Amino acid sequence: MSANTPEGLPEGLIKGPDGIIRCWWHGNKDDYLLYHDTEWGFPVTDDRRLFEKICLEGFQSGLSWLTILRKRENFRAAFANFEVTKLAAFDEGDVQRLLNDAGIVRHQGKIRSTINNAARAIEMKDEFGSLAAYFWAQEPGIKDRPKKINHAALSELGKTDISTRVSKDLKKRGWSFVGPTTVYAFMQAMGLVNDHLEGCVCRAKVEQARANFTRPETKK
Repeated sequence: MSANTPEGLPEGLIKGPDGIIRCWWHGNKDDYLLYHDTEWGFPVTDDRRLFEKICLEGFQSGLSWLTILRKRENFRAAFANFEVTKLAAFDEGDVQRLLNDAGIVRHQGKIRSTINNAARAIEMKDEFGSLAAYFWAQEPGIKDRPKKINHAALSELGKTDISTRVSKDLKKRGWSFVGPTTVYAFMQAMGLVNDHLEGCVCRAKVEQARANFTRPETKK
């Protein structure tokens, strides 16, 4: 991408068919644009959504998020809506069923990882009270963030010291397919950071949502 778009916008911003300026990555594709405007970056505390997202980020590794987004309903149907208690009880027959499901990404390692991670999530909920309490305790502070989120700054943030630390901790707890890049993409999507670019219509909306957001408490 050149330093400036044809519209004269700063790098990383595009104008939509509605004339509104946004981050570039949705490419003005209707479903991707909706995801950008209504989900990406808005803070989430729902454990089911958090677990679903970190699993789907694992499936996304090596693929585009749009590919996963367009299969998301299929994943939900295949993986018991990512309800960890149900999913942790999946057996070898379920693995084979999933390997034959053309509606999802049929990667045996990632399928087994998702079932394993459900069991690990149950353990984490017992320890911390919720997945939300664990993950939001990892939220970066102001000093850990770039002073300005533009295209150049964002391109440097494929992973961070914090996402690397969280990745190591999750792996120590037995999770898999949770590398630093996967963890950082999860943090971006679930609102632990606001990586909508300066000038994107959603940046201020997400910032306000984060300001109004009540962080979950860790189990005493």
